[in-house]
Amino acid sequence: MSAHEFSRRDGLLYGSLGLPLAFVALPLYVILPNHYAREFGVPLALLGALLLAARLLDAFIDPLLGRLSDRLFSRSVSSILVAGLAASLALAAGFAGLFFPPVRELSGLMAWAAVALVLTYTAYSLLSITHQSWGAMLGGDEAQRGRVVAWREGLGLVGVVLAAVAPTLLGLPATAALFTVCLALGWLAWTRAPRPRPGPVMPLDGAAQAISLWHPFTRPAFRRLLIVFVLNGIASAIPATLVLFFVQDRLQAPPAMEPAFLGTYFISAALSLPLWMRAVRRFGLARTWLAGIVLAVATFAWAATLGAGDAGLFLVVCALSGVALGTDLALPGALLAGVIAENGDRGHAEGAYFGWWNFAIKLNLALAAGLALPLLSLAGYTPGTSDPQALLALTLAYCALPCVLKLLAGGALYALVIRPSNPPVTAQPIPPLLRKPS
Repeated sequence: MSAHEFSRRDGLLYGSLGLPLAFVALPLYVILPNHYAREFGVPLALLGALLLAARLLDAFIDPLLGRLSDRLFSRSVSSILVAGLAASLALAAGFAGLFFPPVRELSGLMAWAAVALVLTYTAYSLLSITHQSWGAMLGGDEAQRGRVVAWREGLGLVGVVLAAVAPTLLGLPATAALFTVCLALGWLAWTRAPRPRPGPVMPLDGAAQAISLWHPFTRPAFRRLLIVFVLNGIASAIPATLVLFFVQDRLQAPPAMEPAFLGTYFISAALSLPLWMRAVRRFGLARTWLAGIVLAVATFAWAATLGAGDAGLFLVVCALSGVALGTDLALPGALLAGVIAENGDRGHAEGAYFGWWNFAIKLNLALAAGLALPLLSLAGYTPGTSDPQALLALTLAYCALPCVLKLLAGGALYALVIRPSNPPVTAQPIPPLLRKPS
């Protein structure tokens, strides 16, 4: 498929499933920890341990789900769509079970949440990996790869905005119903999206399976890109886990403003995508991503200076960090699609790559919840505190730590991705006929 063939209609049909997938991600990774801590009184240390265990299990099965995706693609596109339907049904059921548990007693609640988390995460992962692999198989140059991912992530941002405002405006029951409707419509649109062209069927013997599972790590370009992605992902996952605590306790913002903060953040990211795509055409994917990382560092450094009563200024922080988020959403996946194509793996190994890619995403989220929340608890922070030292620890965790990690990610991006793709020009010997006579 050439660049001009991927129309807006194609983008809408392919990207529509990104809306419900992003819709469910915000409640799972941002609202759920705060909801269980405040509504059910779950201690932060116990909550962090549960989320860490569930997310680590989720992360470790992603490479296996990636290989399953490749096998399904090798059979037929219809097999992918049928698996997507089954995963969609499981995802809707798991989401409802998490937010409407039938038990409230602590031990029973934790057991129920553990089972519901595993079901929800597994279904979500299979849908995400197959959908991402589908997009990577569409191919194209850098501009088209960026456009394919931008449609998926741009519509995903619409889903995130809906998820940010729906719980406050509609309540959790209506939010769950809205998510189910969006998921059904997203799957139907996916069935009408441009078809990828899978490669040959992969061998099924045990040795080949083992090689296939680890195949992406035989590619140096993938290893380099993954290092950058992990550093940047942890930097983004920590504030995503802590944002509601920061807003409620550090800024002491009224609850009515929380949808405005989240909405501003994600709307700004969505509006920035066309601008970042223009930058990609001029500067390339990697350099444009680096610009977004620099903007994020500057924004979070400023956020560290905010305190009680600065809710209005925090809206500006949300807008600027949302613009930076646009690069994190659209460009790494497009870079990965390029790595897959350049290594001759397009059409038969996307699932393996995106399985490990999603493993990295889940590992980042697991570390953010499993480490940040218990460490804050050790530092004396509890939700609702007004202790200055505890609030300082919260500010350092929310603002300073992500800045350090983003700077490391930016340095790695330049050293491992940008410089290797632009080797220095070496002096060439002058042809004999052009040499001056001695």
